[in-house]
Amino acid sequence: MASLKDLRNRISSVKSTQKITKAMQMVAAAKLRRAQEAAEAARPYAERMDDVLSNLGKTYKSAENASPYLIGTGKDDVQLLVVATAERGLCGGFNSNIAKLARLEARRLLKEGKEVKILCVGSKGYDALKNEFADQIIDQVSLKEVKKLGFSDAHSIATRVISMFDAGDVDVVKLYFSEFGSVISQTPTELQLIPASFDEDEDDDATSDNVANDYEPSEEEILDDLLPRNIATQIFRGLLENAASEQGARMSAMDNATRNAGDMIDRLTQEYNRSRQAQITKELIEIISGAEAL
Repeated sequence: MASLKDLRNRISSVKSTQKITKAMQMVAAAKLRRAQEAAEAARPYAERMDDVLSNLGKTYKSAENASPYLIGTGKDDVQLLVVATAERGLCGGFNSNIAKLARLEARRLLKEGKEVKILCVGSKGYDALKNEFADQIIDQVSLKEVKKLGFSDAHSIATRVISMFDAGDVDVVKLYFSEFGSVISQTPTELQLIPASFDEDEDDDATSDNVANDYEPSEEEILDDLLPRNIATQIFRGLLENAASEQGARMSAMDNATRNAGDMIDRLTQEYNRSRQAQITKELIEIISGAEAL
């Protein structure tokens, strides 16, 4: 049985931990608002660009001079998985859920005889995958020194991905991130960047024949310009979604940790009071026994 001094030290230690988790929860809540606003502001632009490229892509996907970013290389032997996670932990299952989704896809591809290359954006994804996929990880991109995410951060990653594709080093590129829903809801997501993958919308198909769009310059030139830019845009959106999801997950995790610390303090306090009462009772019995012996 723990001594009263040990119990006092444990209670003091848990209280200190509770103060830290509470402070981290408040910091995450403050950062979440800004990150959520940035993620929500980026969604309409990314979705609208996706719609434009989808409409153009359906028309020119079968053209002889179609962009390779649209139709791919014609094979899928070498696949690049861009796994975007956080630089820090203490955010629940945020990092592990993204890594799990990428891990399952990597295992499936390797089982099918495909060659897999992994580019980790963020240290936590690298930490989660390095033991099993050390040979497949080609590099780690660190954003630890970035105070505020900008399009240039995503553009540098996109430039590297595009250069690998242009050099024939990869055939398919997929991005893994967590889409922000709410403080308690972040969804690990897989998005294919190359060749471009667009959602099939029956309503759009039904109305596309009734709407005439004139493009200036030509549709081919627009696709050649927008497809590489769309890769950077989707990566940027993924990083912003990750930033919001990370803070939401950390806020939820620290709230749970604070509550658990409170429950532990209550249990330890109860145990301390019982031990103290038992010690007082024992001392009283010894005093009474001594007095009766006289």
